[in-house]
Amino acid sequence: MRKTQITIDVELDENHIPENITWNAQDGGIEKEATKATMISVWDDKTMEALRIDLWTKEMPVDQMKMFIHQILVSLGNTYQRATGEEDVAQWMEEMAEEFAVKSAIKM
Repeated sequence: MRKTQITIDVELDENHIPENITWNAQDGGIEKEATKATMISVWDDKTMEALRIDLWTKEMPVDQMKMFIHQILVSLGNTYQRATGEEDVAQWMEEMAEEFAVKSAIKM
């Protein structure tokens, strides 16, 4: 069995607020890549719920956070379509993402 590792390092200030976030993915050639935000979800099949870690630095601008969330919504639709084959639901999710973009006044 082959193993690989993806890691996220978070530097916190005295109030436990992220100041710096870097991530590493050896197989992808990523080493100490700086980022201002990360959202991680894992599925707990015992409790049948998604567990999440959402982190962003003090330096993450609100307009970029809106764009980040929009892109996540679009990618969720793509993932849903690949996982289920349900194109109609995936299309609805994409439409919802575009409505989010309009309502949150994202400048693309």
